[in-house]
Amino acid sequence: MSIKQPILLELKGLSKNFEGLKALDKVDLTLKKGVIKALIGPNGAGKTTLFNVVTGLIKPSAGQVIFLGMDITGKKPFQISKLGIARTFQNIRLFNNLTVLENVMIGAHNSTKANFLAALFRLPSLKEEERKIKEKACEILDFVGLSHCLYLRAGSLPYGQQRLLEMARALAAKPQLLLLDEPTAGMNLTETAELTRIIKRVRDLGVTIFLVEHRMKVVMGISDEVAVLDYGVKITEGTPEEIRNDERVIRAYLGEKRSYKEKELAGS
Repeated sequence: MSIKQPILLELKGLSKNFEGLKALDKVDLTLKKGVIKALIGPNGAGKTTLFNVVTGLIKPSAGQVIFLGMDITGKKPFQISKLGIARTFQNIRLFNNLTVLENVMIGAHNSTKANFLAALFRLPSLKEEERKIKEKACEILDFVGLSHCLYLRAGSLPYGQQRLLEMARALAAKPQLLLLDEPTAGMNLTETAELTRIIKRVRDLGVTIFLVEHRMKVVMGISDEVAVLDYGVKITEGTPEEIRNDERVIRAYLGEKRSYKEKELAGS
């Protein structure tokens, strides 16, 4: 991946305090367009908090979030979504009683153009837009391998397929930046390999990926860049090869279980 790629996301001095606890402490970080960048660190390092600040779920105590050159600090989640940032969550958030297809169509709501009157009176323009949304949703579900599940209830899917569905719904929002929070959590090895393949394909389509992931084999296998948090502080960032050999990362990550964790960082 070229180091000359333009910057898509920039975090400047990002801090977040919770009743005196520094979850994020003056984090500076950049994300170049077209890369897969992983954010790793021990439990409680502040990774999900950082994602929540970027996507507007919580406001930072200090610092800025810059996206495409615009200061989006403190904007509401729906405003940030409209700008081109989508995400998945550690704990799957689906509409379990709706169909797989309906869940993905809901993901496209921020990109619809129909106004209130069109929706109220069911004007032809709305019907045409709904047709296009359904068509696009079907394409996305085929892309992630769920085209055979269109009319099944989302809650009836196996766990691994629910993970894929959540990603499909995020893609329906047509993001330029996709944040994935522990996407392989709870998946078996086969499901993890399939999801990893899909993440690479999403990047190849031009979507930038920002990834929090606990499986180091996944991180080292798909990431162009890796940043490391420890107690809310960014201690380093670099290529996977640089990170796996960084003594600061080994100390932060490993603690007492050094030999086992060194193997994990090496992706073995």
